[in-house]
Amino acid sequence: MKAVRIHEFGGPEVLHYEDIPDPKPRKDQVLIRVKACAMNHLDIWVRKGLPGVKLPHILGSDIAGEVVEVGEYVTAVKPGQRILIAPMHFCNHCVQCTSGRQNQCREFTVLGNGVDGGNCELMAVPEVNVIPIPDNLGFNQAASVPLVFLTAMHMLTGRASIRPGQTVLVLGANSGVGIAGIQIAKLYNATVITTAGDEKKMQKARELGADHVINHYKQKIGDEVRKITNKEGVDIVVEHVGAATWEESLKSLKPGGTLVTCGATTGPNVSLELRFLYSRQFNVLGSYMGTMGELYEVLRHVFSGKVKPVVDRTFPLKEIRAAHEYMEKSQMFGKIVLNP
Repeated sequence: MKAVRIHEFGGPEVLHYEDIPDPKPRKDQVLIRVKACAMNHLDIWVRKGLPGVKLPHILGSDIAGEVVEVGEYVTAVKPGQRILIAPMHFCNHCVQCTSGRQNQCREFTVLGNGVDGGNCELMAVPEVNVIPIPDNLGFNQAASVPLVFLTAMHMLTGRASIRPGQTVLVLGANSGVGIAGIQIAKLYNATVITTAGDEKKMQKARELGADHVINHYKQKIGDEVRKITNKEGVDIVVEHVGAATWEESLKSLKPGGTLVTCGATTGPNVSLELRFLYSRQFNVLGSYMGTMGELYEVLRHVFSGKVKPVVDRTFPLKEIRAAHEYMEKSQMFGKIVLNP
């Protein structure tokens, strides 16, 4: 089959479209023909070099496709079914997994990070990862859902415990987590404030349901939040940008508010004034992916059309270098999808 692998870390030039042997599924696995694989910033970070990645390596976390064949122990899916793949690896037998906390499993990792991903034509995955999709959901749209919608769901419900009617600041409306976070917060009738870098992205954020949009290049996020909320601040900040927005995110919280973070796109090192933290009784929470239960929960909303993935642009898999260059320019609104 054709696949894109990296044999060394570096720029887009290390991505090689090449022939490799077809995977041979185990008796408990499902062989999938990949129809679409959406990109995430994780692809960039792994390509540049993350600890623990064994080379050669296949990137790609978000996969949708068709079942080609199933192992003899597989009962839940059949050849020909349209599916998406839960974008994570876990042991499925430890205390954390059997308690429904797969993202706390010692073996937990994201597809395309600690294990090979979906930048290929065929892949073999455990039955537990395979989720059928409805006929009205296209492969490109389905591939644009799993990682970011699961992440946003876990951040808002599993970690920040969002309640109806709260006010939520979602950083980066054009990002996958931002697009998902806006829509999930609106499921709880939250007042949503978000940020974007130009008028086109700001308008698209409003179309997703954002009540207020801040231009993060022209306005101070914290100051604008105080104006919008009559100096009260927000209940929850969905933070994934990192160093560039950290201080403004903290300034945006009301006393007793919660900042939940899942990423560090602009850098991982931030400062925290402890007197400010304890005197205003903030909650600062980390969040990493989510559970299978949360994935199924958010997929119900996707399948019913209550929340919708956004596809920015597609590329043939063989043009993956151009896709990486496009992502690094950060001009997209929505997901970049690769088609084998």
